[in-house]
Amino acid sequence: MTDTDATPPRSRPGGAWLLAALALAAAALAAWQFAPRLSAWWTGSAEQVEPSPLDDRLAAIERELDGLRQRLGQLDRRVADNAATQRVLRDEVLGIGERAALLEESVARLADPLPRGDHALRLDEAELLLAIGLQRLQLAGDAAAALRAYALAENALAGLDDPAYISLRQTLAQELAALRALPEDPRLRAAGELDALEAALDSLPLATPAPQTEPSGVARLISRLVEVRPSGDADLLAPGDRDLGLTALRLELALARGALERRDRNGFDAALARILAWLPRLYPPSPARDDRLQRLQALRGRALELDLPVLGSTLEQLRQQRGNRGTRRESGA
Repeated sequence: MTDTDATPPRSRPGGAWLLAALALAAAALAAWQFAPRLSAWWTGSAEQVEPSPLDDRLAAIERELDGLRQRLGQLDRRVADNAATQRVLRDEVLGIGERAALLEESVARLADPLPRGDHALRLDEAELLLAIGLQRLQLAGDAAAALRAYALAENALAGLDDPAYISLRQTLAQELAALRALPEDPRLRAAGELDALEAALDSLPLATPAPQTEPSGVARLISRLVEVRPSGDADLLAPGDRDLGLTALRLELALARGALERRDRNGFDAALARILAWLPRLYPPSPARDDRLQRLQALRGRALELDLPVLGSTLEQLRQQRGNRGTRRESGA
């Protein structure tokens, strides 16, 4: 037996590499064929197994959000219902307040002695009569008419049983006493003097012409150069100018009467001064003329207004008292 026969033959390395290459090729082919299926299986399993906790949390969060949205909607509806209820309650409270105010006003009208009904009519009547009497006395100087108006106002106030008008009736009684004790209106006296003067103008004696004597030659010569007129406080007008003088005097009398109607003492004194200046120029000295002059002189500087310091106080007090009561009533309401 030789050495060659006893040793087994060795395998060649090239065959192993060939087998390995064939195995790799078969594996690559199998991978190429089964790669889509493996990818799909891998993706599906990942979606089914791995993301399931996250999806559950997301679903839970969505469910919570839906629940919150529902609760928010319910809260909004409740808030809207509460707002509507509050508006209704506020309207009801306001209505109750208005009704309470009306009730308070009604109770105040029942308890408050404010002038109403017959009292209000009596107060209006008294105020009107007092205003008429005051204007009648101030404008026309008619004390009798003013006294009648004030007496009627006293009768109107006498029917009021409210103690608040006691002082008003006392003030009216004082004004009535002052009216009854009122002296003669100075304007009426002055107007009477002017009327008497105008009526006596035609009956006053006129100047009698002096007996004419035949002037001497020297007097005639001097009369052509110098006009001789009697001297005195006032020169008498010539017969030709007397008509114009009388017209001017009657005009001054009319101006004096107008000043009397207005109770304009300055205008009356000015017209009276012009009348006193015209009389001596129109009429010669005589007892009748001098008497008229003295009577007219006595009228100068006299007041033409009636001296009644309390006149109108009742009317003012009545208006103030009614105004104060109306103000208190509005403030109380």
